[in-house]
Amino acid sequence: HQPVEEVAIRKQIAIEMRKAELRAKIEEASKARRAKKGFMTPERKKKLRLLIRKKAAEEIKKDQERQAEERLRIIEERCGTPEDLDWGMEDDLAEICEDYWNRCRQIES
Repeated sequence: HQPVEEVAIRKQIAIEMRKAELRAKIEEASKARRAKKGFMTPERKKKLRLLIRKKAAEEIKKDQERQAEERLRIIEERCGTPEDLDWGMEDDLAEICEDYWNRCRQIES
């Protein structure tokens, strides 16, 4: 009578152990899946920060170039293109200076 009960108990214990092992394996697998999903490693964070810094530097550089071009355009628009003074005679130079002076006076008023 006892050996049959003992065998049944052993079978039950073996079944419970297998179930526990399976549960542990499933739990480990689910933890591994969860850990991989959206996980940001320190190396990935470094790379991302570096890319963001590079992008910001490029944007700043482009903005500065745009501002410099705009400055030059406004200066040229207000003052006109510079005259070629290498050939100049005194009377022509005086006339050019007077034109510039008149233009400056007009802009300031």
